[in-house]
Amino acid sequence: MKDITHYMRYGTLQLPALPPLSLYVHLPWCLKKCPYCDFNSHEPRAGVDKAAQQTRYVDALIQDLEASLPLIWGRQIHSVFIGGGTPSLFEPEAIDRLIAAIRARVQLAPLCEITLEANPGTFERERFAAFRGAGVTRLSIGVQSFNDDNLKALGRVHDGAQALAAVEEAARSFDTFNLDLMYALPGQTLKGLEQDVHTALALSPPHISIYHLTIEPNTVFFKFPPKVPDEDSAWTMLDRITELTAGAGLERYEVSAYARPGHRSVHNLNYWQFGDYLGLGAGAHGKLSFAHRIIRQVRYREPDLYMDKALAGDAIAQEHEVVRKDLPFEFMLNAFRLKDGFSLQDFADRTGMPPSSISESLTTAEKSGLIEREGVWVRPTERGFDFLSDLQELFLPEDGGEKTS
Repeated sequence: MKDITHYMRYGTLQLPALPPLSLYVHLPWCLKKCPYCDFNSHEPRAGVDKAAQQTRYVDALIQDLEASLPLIWGRQIHSVFIGGGTPSLFEPEAIDRLIAAIRARVQLAPLCEITLEANPGTFERERFAAFRGAGVTRLSIGVQSFNDDNLKALGRVHDGAQALAAVEEAARSFDTFNLDLMYALPGQTLKGLEQDVHTALALSPPHISIYHLTIEPNTVFFKFPPKVPDEDSAWTMLDRITELTAGAGLERYEVSAYARPGHRSVHNLNYWQFGDYLGLGAGAHGKLSFAHRIIRQVRYREPDLYMDKALAGDAIAQEHEVVRKDLPFEFMLNAFRLKDGFSLQDFADRTGMPPSSISESLTTAEKSGLIEREGVWVRPTERGFDFLSDLQELFLPEDGGEKTS
């Protein structure tokens, strides 16, 4: 890691203040790699002492945080997100030690949201109350579907009954939680989608994230594509999702997120509002702002290599400064995901660039019916939400600069 003076030197930006800061912690292991998953997740190797591995990995995370402290010194952490992989495979004692180490080294905001991703398997579900005792305040459960056929097609290791039991246990242990669903699944019909959503809503979740299944490169589904609903059917499913969630009192506040009042994800909102986040763990990404620059970091991806490097104080595999011309596009990749949009002052504060730098693109977007403006406030229209990529691409640099999201 470079000396702090390297980041503090004069540069092309002039940020009036630093944005809110979050912490992302990646725990990379899962029981089985799902065929659609392109995240940095790894199945455990046979013969490995899992307890010793977890202990060493948490040691590496703590050392990674220690080495990063000069970059965030004096800044308050507004949210912590422990993702994966399947973090709920870690022993509650390991999560307790991790959260205690974070609290000892950085200042957490009052009522700081601490989210942990969990799978619905019985093994993980029995740990939910212990995770709450360790300091986790919010659980995010990877349900994906309550239908056994859909779950089998997705390669999930749990069944519908386990998914139901997990959400019920989360409701007992946590004041707020999220459940993840997916739609446009192999063989899924509109009726099947409706049943999934009805089942989820009957559990009264405070927050639901609902994602369209996408076929990503470097996945099993990319090599062996399953038959999924066509585009028109997927649009019909999304319209029905929006209708059913609204009827149950959940507001669609982001492209894929629906929440009851007071239960929006603090951590994800910080991402979408172009806030900062320090990423710890194998393959974790981070974004950090300084007075005159914004940098992005990536940790070493392979877990064993990450542990070796982090314990030696050298966890960062890649780092680059976001060039000025790319900032409007990077900001819009996040901001236009929010139904409420953003203010022009938000853009200036988070990028250090004047609103005049995006005036031409905003005019084009407005004429195309993709945004609406009210004074200094800019928000996507319903059409802009539906054609989000088209809207975001209007803010690419004219020379077609690299997308660095």
